[in-house]
Amino acid sequence: MGLIGIFVSLGLLMYLAYKGINVLILAPILALLAVLMSGDLPVLATYTQVFMKALGGYVILYFPLFLLGAIFGKVMADSGSARVIAERIVEGVGAHRAITAVVLACGVLTFGGVSLFVVAFAIYPIANSLFRQADIPKRLLPAAIALGSFTFTMTALPGTPAIQNAIPMPYFGTNAFAAPLLGTLAGLIMLIGGILWLNSRSTAAQARSEGYGTHKAMAADDALPDDVQLPAFALAIAPVVLVIALNAALTYLIFPNMDASYLAEDKYGPTSLKSVAGIWAIIVALLSSILLVIATNWKRFENVKDSINQGTMGALLPIFNTASEVGYGAVIAALPAFLIVRDFVLELFPDNPLASLAVAVNVLAGITGSASGGMSIALSALGEQFADLGNAQGISMGLMHRVTALSSGGFDALPHNGAVITLLGICGLTHKQSYVDIFICAVAIPVVATITVIVLGSML
Repeated sequence: MGLIGIFVSLGLLMYLAYKGINVLILAPILALLAVLMSGDLPVLATYTQVFMKALGGYVILYFPLFLLGAIFGKVMADSGSARVIAERIVEGVGAHRAITAVVLACGVLTFGGVSLFVVAFAIYPIANSLFRQADIPKRLLPAAIALGSFTFTMTALPGTPAIQNAIPMPYFGTNAFAAPLLGTLAGLIMLIGGILWLNSRSTAAQARSEGYGTHKAMAADDALPDDVQLPAFALAIAPVVLVIALNAALTYLIFPNMDASYLAEDKYGPTSLKSVAGIWAIIVALLSSILLVIATNWKRFENVKDSINQGTMGALLPIFNTASEVGYGAVIAALPAFLIVRDFVLELFPDNPLASLAVAVNVLAGITGSASGGMSIALSALGEQFADLGNAQGISMGLMHRVTALSSGGFDALPHNGAVITLLGICGLTHKQSYVDIFICAVAIPVVATITVIVLGSML
């Protein structure tokens, strides 16, 4: 009965999340449903001592990254920096290469630390105008934004400050630059594969005389007033460069040469510099870049306080959504029946823990409709076991980290994913019109990239 409870709970989580019910309320209710069906654990104690403890622990560890990332995205948008970067990339690539220009513009911004939601809102008006001018079907636009915003820059490229690249750090003792060569290869597979797919779809549409199409005007279509004084490109791109450069400098030069012996004291954990340096580096890099944006664009903000406050509030729902999913995972992992699931996953590929890890993260990301949520559930329940298996078989912890991150960006983008739904809403399109191409670019090709990394990583 306990195993049935787990699957009923997971099924309801996926279905009700697709129907639009927030996981903040779904996660605890469905976790406790699994407890009731199991009959093995006290309900209230499980809620306060397992669910809430796991939720709180996640918030403690990752809240600075969500907060600073949201504020950085907001000030980049409000200062006009995000728009300048997008327009310069479009100008450099050429409007006739509209799909490539949109993907690269989204990629530069998200790799620089700007939230994918901010990027979608900032890029859409430019991208929509480009697609209309080039007479490319608008139905391909969401896939182009998705490809640039939540694929290769979210999970693959080494150094990305995305939360999906930060979550594995404490479990594997790694940093944001884990498995740089294989991560870069995976990123190129996603980037090139996605662009080739979208260009082929555009060419096929032109062959049958399908153009941009007739679409209802969206409020965001006219979101780019011409009278706004924008920063110079060098000024706009500087914070993005600073995030990447400072993250690398702190990771490889500054923190390794610090005396952090004090971290062994009880009041600091105890922990080690290796366990926290990766997160520290991203925190410092994002904070420094936020200050740079504000200092160099002070007069361009309508109200700096409002931008910071809106960014702050924008961080709260995402982190508590994900933390609630972590709490849910902790409850499921505490059920005696979960031992059967755990053993099945760990023994799925007994000679290749990378493959087992990829399956576990992909499945949970697909069920929850969240890359960070699925990854967090998998690692909170099985992270220690996977680390032990990797060490026992001589697998690099950096490779374990990269496979975990890549796997979170596969099945997460199924139709009930919040980012997919939001993106379609911004573009004024439906799943029927655009989801096939989103699936290819944000699910199928990333899964191929993950498999490639696992195969190559297992051979090295």
